[in-house]
Amino acid sequence: GVEIKNKKLEQFTAPTPQNTPINPAPITSSYRPTVNTISEDMETITTKGIVRAASGLAGAFTGNPALLSMLQGKLGTLVGRSSGYIESLPAPVKRRINGLKYLQSKHAELESQFQEEVLALEKKYLELYRPLYEKRTEVVTGKYEPTDEEVALGEKVDAEEEDEQEGKKDEKKDEEEEEKEPVNGIPEFWLTLLKNHPQIGETITDADEEALKHLIDVRMSYMDQPGFQLEFVFEENDFFTNKSLTKTYYYQDHAYGGDFVYDHAEGCEIQWKEGKDLTVTVETKKQRHKGTNKTRVVKRTVPADSFFTFFSPPAFPDEDEEIDEEEAEGLDAKLEADYEMGEEFKDKVIPHAIDYFTGKALEYEDFEGDEDFDDDFYDEDEDEEEDDDEEDEDDDDDDNTQPTKGENAPECKQS
Repeated sequence: GVEIKNKKLEQFTAPTPQNTPINPAPITSSYRPTVNTISEDMETITTKGIVRAASGLAGAFTGNPALLSMLQGKLGTLVGRSSGYIESLPAPVKRRINGLKYLQSKHAELESQFQEEVLALEKKYLELYRPLYEKRTEVVTGKYEPTDEEVALGEKVDAEEEDEQEGKKDEKKDEEEEEKEPVNGIPEFWLTLLKNHPQIGETITDADEEALKHLIDVRMSYMDQPGFQLEFVFEENDFFTNKSLTKTYYYQDHAYGGDFVYDHAEGCEIQWKEGKDLTVTVETKKQRHKGTNKTRVVKRTVPADSFFTFFSPPAFPDEDEEIDEEEAEGLDAKLEADYEMGEEFKDKVIPHAIDYFTGKALEYEDFEGDEDFDDDFYDEDEDEEEDDDEEDEDDDDDDNTQPTKGENAPECKQS
C-alpha cells in the first residue's frame, strides 16, 4: 500500500486525517472528504463480535475519521490483523489473487497518469481564465468600463428572467442616479458575494466587514508541488499593511488511487495596525483577592471569532504533545472545515464570483442540505464559556496573555 501518514505524526496516537484511513483529495472540484473504507478495514479484525460491533458503528462515524480512529485505538492491536480467510484459501486461489493484485497495480499506474493529465488540463485552462479574471478586477475597481456590446450580451444571459419594460425603467433610474453621484467600479463586490455564500458568510463578523470592504480580488494559482494557493488582494486600509494575504493548501507527494491526498495548509502573518487586530479581543474582568477582599480590574487578550482566522489554519500537534479524544475530534472537524472552505474558494467562488454577488449561484446549490461543512467548526462550546466564568480569580500569571500564533507563518505579500 501507499504510505500516507505525515512524518511528524508517525508517533502521534491521537486521531487526525493523516493517520486514519485515507480520504482522497483530488484536484478536481468534485471532491468532498468522506470515509468510505471503514467497514472494509474493520472486517480484518479477528474477533467476530468486534467485527459486527465495528461494522455497525461505521455508519455512525462516516465523515468523522477522529471518532473512528478512537474506536480503532481501543481495539488495539486487533485492528489490521488478518481474519485468516485469505490464508485458508487453496494455493491456486491465492495465485489468482496475486494475479488480481498485479492488475490493480497496472490500474494504479493509469490512475496516476490520468490525474497528471487532469492537473495539466486544469493548469492550462486556469491560464485561459486568467485574462477574464483580470478584466473582472478592472471592472470591479473602476479601471475598465464595459463596452455597450459587452453589457448587451451580459443582459441577454438573464433576459428570460427579467421583464423588459422594468429593465428599461431601472436603467433610466440608474442613469439619473449616476449623474447625481458617480460611483467608481462596483463597491464592496467581494464583501457582498462572500456574505452571500452561506458557509463563508457565517464566518464574517460586523467588524470583519469594515476590512473586507477593501478586498478587491481573490486569486488562485497552482504550486510547483501538488497543491494550490489562494491570494486575497486588498487596497490600502486601516486594518493591516499587507497588500495581499495568502493561504496555501498542500497535497501529499504520493497519490492514492490516482488522487492527490490533502496534507496540510499554511497561512501567512497579517501585519495588523495597532489596535486593529480583528482576530483577538480585549476582555476586562474584575478579580477579588480572597485574602484581602480587594478588587482589581485586569485586561487579557483572547482569540475572537473572525473571518481572518482563515489565515491561521488549525495546526497539527507536536509528536510529544498529548491530546485527548474530545480535542482530537474538534481538531479533525476544524481541519476538514478549513480544507473545504479552501476548495469552495478554488472551485466555486473565484470562477463564479458574479453569480454569488447576484445570488444566482444559490439557485444551483443545495446549501440547506449541504453537509460538507461541519457546523461544529463555527459553534462555540457552551461548556467552555461556563468554564471561563469559573476561572481562578487569584491567578495572575494569565493576565495580558497573547494568543499563540504559528511560529513559522510565512509573511504575506507587501507589494
